[in-house]
Amino acid sequence: MTLTEASGADGAPRPASTAPIHGEHDAMRNRLLEGKRAIVTGAGSGIGRAIAALFHAHGAQVVLADLDAASAQAAAQALDAARCHGRQADVASEASVRALVESTVARLGGIDVLVNCAGVPQRYTVIEALEEAHWERILGVNAKSVFLTCKHAVPHMKRQGGGTIVNIGSIVGVRPKPGQNAYCASKAAVIALSQSLALELACDGIRVNVVNPGAAETPMLAGFVDPARTPLEEAKRSFASNIPMGALIQPDDVAEAVLYLASPLSRQVTGAVFNVDGGRGV
Repeated sequence: MTLTEASGADGAPRPASTAPIHGEHDAMRNRLLEGKRAIVTGAGSGIGRAIAALFHAHGAQVVLADLDAASAQAAAQALDAARCHGRQADVASEASVRALVESTVARLGGIDVLVNCAGVPQRYTVIEALEEAHWERILGVNAKSVFLTCKHAVPHMKRQGGGTIVNIGSIVGVRPKPGQNAYCASKAAVIALSQSLALELACDGIRVNVVNPGAAETPMLAGFVDPARTPLEEAKRSFASNIPMGALIQPDDVAEAVLYLASPLSRQVTGAVFNVDGGRGV
């Protein structure tokens, strides 16, 4: 039997398709989000910006939301002023999130994909030194925000017959570190909330999944480091040394996992927790 033949059910050779192997799938992979309407929070820089850029490359219209209005606008303009729109939003505020969702629906006509990437870091802080306001800020931005965006986006997804939600957790949500008590708690909450929603919304055609990055080479990384104790470059080497694959995670590594979970390629995937961490979570 040649490479251009395949065996039928009776064992006899049959001609292979003249189409290129995986041709249809390859074409689909070139524009995985063609015509989709997406919100990405925390999109002014780092992982969120990388996700928005990849979504745009795959055909989506994207609202890039960020607390920093200037960075959101600049990121959108750098991509495509016609299909990408920067929007200021405080994801820990219900009024701000409601306005974000309503303006997106008014502009784009609906929401097909929601990515919750906005987050704030925590420097090493022993529990007795952690201020209540700091705890509330971390939990508000990292966890409460997921509740708020889902609360306001899900009704629109239900009305249109489905959608996808991808929440950015962290490997410390399943493998905690000392001194990052509030941050670890916030990311564990993201994971549990996401899996609860995956079960709740499955019958509505809405998939909910989580991506857990490891230590990533983004502007946010500096927020985990006390520069008075450890220079940033030294801290980066330390973070990388704890990753079995030996290198910090890059924003595009996370963006590609999010694209898969947001796209039809993962149509039977919900409630999943994908670690993009170079093996740290093993």
